[in-house]
Amino acid sequence: MGLTELSILLPVLMVFGPLLLALLVFLAQWQRSADWLGMGLGLILLALLTPFSGAVLLEGPLEMQLGGHDRGLAIPFYVDGLTLAMLWLNTLLFLFIQVYAGAWLQLKQPAPAAEFRPLFLLLWSGLNALFLSGDLFNLYVTLEITTLAAVPLVILSHGHAAMAAAMRYLLFALVGSIIFLLGVALVYAQAGLLSLPLLQEQAEPHPALTVALLAMTAGVAMKAALFPVHAWLPEAHASAPSPASALLSALVAKAAAYLILRLWMGPLEAQWTPAMAQLMGALGAAGIIYASIQALRQTRLKRVIAYSTVAQLGYLLLLIPMASVLAWNGVIYHALTHGLAKAALFLAAGNLIMVLRDDSLRNLAGCDRVLSKNILVIGLAGVAIAGLPPTGGFIAKWWLISAALESGQWWWAVVIGLGGLLAAAYIFRILSYAFFSPDPHQETPIHQAQGQLTRALVWPPVILAFLAIALGMAGGLLAPFLEIAAPVTGAQA
Repeated sequence: MGLTELSILLPVLMVFGPLLLALLVFLAQWQRSADWLGMGLGLILLALLTPFSGAVLLEGPLEMQLGGHDRGLAIPFYVDGLTLAMLWLNTLLFLFIQVYAGAWLQLKQPAPAAEFRPLFLLLWSGLNALFLSGDLFNLYVTLEITTLAAVPLVILSHGHAAMAAAMRYLLFALVGSIIFLLGVALVYAQAGLLSLPLLQEQAEPHPALTVALLAMTAGVAMKAALFPVHAWLPEAHASAPSPASALLSALVAKAAAYLILRLWMGPLEAQWTPAMAQLMGALGAAGIIYASIQALRQTRLKRVIAYSTVAQLGYLLLLIPMASVLAWNGVIYHALTHGLAKAALFLAAGNLIMVLRDDSLRNLAGCDRVLSKNILVIGLAGVAIAGLPPTGGFIAKWWLISAALESGQWWWAVVIGLGGLLAAAYIFRILSYAFFSPDPHQETPIHQAQGQLTRALVWPPVILAFLAIALGMAGGLLAPFLEIAAPVTGAQA
């Protein structure tokens, strides 16, 4: 199969494959075969992504016009290094979480299978479409699809807290959508087009486009839960079912942050000033420090991990003031590592909660012996998030610190180092509770633990955690892919 055929087949299959499967599961109630079909689709996509990535590396960025129309009228798909990275992460995580979710639904009583599986597949389709979209309107549409699939996933816990968290999430998302759409309208009113490649070629500095950039950034920040508009995220991620929490943290919030990088480092790069870039970096830095401190103060396991997500998203904003190839590689590598590690953390937390029936940190005492593989996952994934060698997090932070020092902006290096120390502290705090011996004279959740976890529940988070570690040994191999059409000095054309 040549590049032309593959470049058409793969994007269409990535968007419409999960969408068609979602419709079949919802309308025809293909519940029993849904997991096998989803896993089969994931394996096919991984098999096609491998030659597709190699072809894009050799040929350069790929722009496709769907519908047979000219640029500006057709629905454009655009693939560069950032797109490839997010498609790989998306496919890997959905594959492993599908395995976990199938086993989770078998044990969950009552099982929300009829609702979970269609929403899961719709979210997969929406995220793939978002990462492939090459114009602002389609980015808006696909962002809404992901929101419409993500919010109901939070409600599936069927508790008052989950309902309240989902409504708060929906409110933030709706306001963010309106603000983002206003920004898109401003761009069209001023430039007369919405295609990202065409805007990159034609857009010149203009106050209206600067206002549009700020509006779209504010809207997306509310959906991504970037500091300081993050209030919906901790409770939503903590209240959602664990497979949904993994998706929300590892992919959904990151997809919205991905849009900020697309806008600021792409078609609207000419619309911002160095002062605006420093402000964005300062917001990212504040998010790293504030959310990490909040994670240290939490008493529930999933809330610790949720606040960690807010903190880790802040690193992505540090690209804007540094704007170099090292910073570009660093933030993408950070996104990949964080996605793998955070999915592993939420799945392992789900296993602990399933057995202990509680997610209080103090009730983790003794888990190191009874639920050792899940505690191992928390340790490995936590090391990756903290950025200790030899993990992917270490490579990401090394590149970011190097970029900060090379650009003369040493203060970002201080923030990155402090963020790593705080991450290590809240992960160590979780482990310290798990390694405490429970009081033999007092009934604790570990004494009352019921049931055995199946391999389909245990091994997906273990493998994801090891993949986050393994990324630390693949930096040199993956860097050329990350740099394909990177909008920074020194990147591969």
